[in-house]
Amino acid sequence: MVCWLDVSGKFDTKNLRLGTKYEVIFMVKLEDTANGWDWEPVKLKLVMPNGSETPEEHSVSFVEYIGKQWIDIPAGEFMMSKENVGEISFSLYEHDANIWRSGLIVKGVVIRPKH
Repeated sequence: MVCWLDVSGKFDTKNLRLGTKYEVIFMVKLEDTANGWDWEPVKLKLVMPNGSETPEEHSVSFVEYIGKQWIDIPAGEFMMSKENVGEISFSLYEHDANIWRSGLIVKGVVIRPKH
């Protein structure tokens, strides 16, 4: 159980292909018995290197995913360019509701070309 959710990471884009559009995805699952996710949506954020772009941020309600299989929750996307070479950061968080939640499993984060 958690009251304060904060899952974050960083990735160096130096080996990504220039001119390719990428998406950053959190792979998650909510167990059948998951609870506490109906109070406040979870926020996702993607920050590009050196502030080259405005951070991409949005909210997602997890209620509809309870009891489903693994799902992909997009944190954001970006076009790989010389300006975007460096470290990106991404996060899935919720700090405001101050209620206990349970049943969230985070498998990982995938950075993949978007077709």
